[in-house]
Formats: sequence, C-alpha cells, structure tokens
Amino acid sequence: MKLYSYFRSSAAFRVRIALNLKGLAYESAFVHLAKGEHRAPAYGALNPQALVPTLDDDGKLLTQSLAIIEYLEETQPHAPLLPKDAFGRARVRSLAMLIACEIHPVNNLRILQHLKRALGQSDDQVNAWYRHWIADGLVKFEADLATATSTGKFCHGDTPTMADCCLVPQIFNAQRYQCDTAPYPTTMRVFAACMKLEAFDRAQPSKQADAE
Repeated sequence: MKLYSYFRSSAAFRVRIALNLKGLAYESAFVHLAKGEHRAPAYGALNPQALVPTLDDDGKLLTQSLAIIEYLEETQPHAPLLPKDAFGRARVRSLAMLIACEIHPVNNLRILQHLKRALGQSDDQVNAWYRHWIADGLVKFEADLATATSTGKFCHGDTPTMADCCLVPQIFNAQRYQCDTAPYPTTMRVFAACMKLEAFDRAQPSKQADAE
C-alpha cells in the first residue's frame, strides 16, 4: 500500500492511525498542501479531488479518509475499527462524522486561506474563527461521550474505533491553535488513552518524514 499524505493533514492523520492500528505496512508519498502540490496535474491524475489522503492499494486508488478507513475495515477485518452490533457501528460513525463532516470542513487549510486571501481577515480573526468552530463541535462531542453508557476507555468501548481515529487529529489541531480543551474532560481523557498507544503516537504529525 502507498499513502499520499501531508504531515499536518487531519484526514491523512486519521488514515495513518487506522493503518497502524491494523498493523498494515505502507509506503508514504508526501504532497505538500501549503505549497500547492495537491493541485499539480500529476497528483490530479491520481486523485481528481486534489485532496489528501489518497491510498493506492495495488493500483486501486481510494480517496476520502472515512471511505478509506471503511475500505480497510472491509478488506482487513482484523483489529476491527467498527463494533459488531449495528447500533455500535452507527454510534461510532456518528462520532466520526461529527468531526469529519461538521468541525473539520470549516477549518481546513483552503478555508483558512480563503478567509485571509479573499476576505482579508487578519491572523487574529482567522484564529478566532478556528477556535469558534472547534468549541462548537467539541462541546457536542463531549456531551455524547459524557452521557452515553457505551463510552469506555475510548470513544466507544475499551478498544479504539474509527471515532478515535478522527478525534485524535482534531485535538492535535485544537492544541496547535491554543484552543481551551478544559471544558471537555471526557474527550481529553479518551485522547490521553489513545496517545498511550504506539499506533496513535507513531501517526502524529511531528513523527512524519515530511514534518517541518
């Protein structure tokens, strides 16, 4: 397998965690988003969406992080990232989507660049935007974790799932932008449990070969 990735990409981070949790070896290829390498024609031939990650599994090109993780789950069922029961799978997907579909899209690089370049927002204004949407999403995530009986050591139960693969990169981003995470004690407890595992630690941005 070959993963086209960028060290700071939350979406690529999710897939790196999933690959590590499943013990799957992969080759890394780096696409520097800040330098616009994802818009190069050669990369567009691999991924017409011009986004990362892209997973090349023996010539099969896969895009979008949650779709990739679901593909890994179906083709590499060991170390499952989704529960066996239908309700559990739905809850894990709901938590994952709260991050991947609600928090992340309004705070990714191209949105922040548009706020600066096209709308003339200052760094302070962009950072305020980022922190607002982090707080908006994490307060909902915390409410789910804190009230659900199925929350365990991790987001769902006592083994990591796709929800944890999404949570950890989002907390890294929150910390990078100096967001206050004190209002989310259950979320941060789960994050700490994840980071004790080698699969999560090895996937973090600072440990990638393209880290700056």
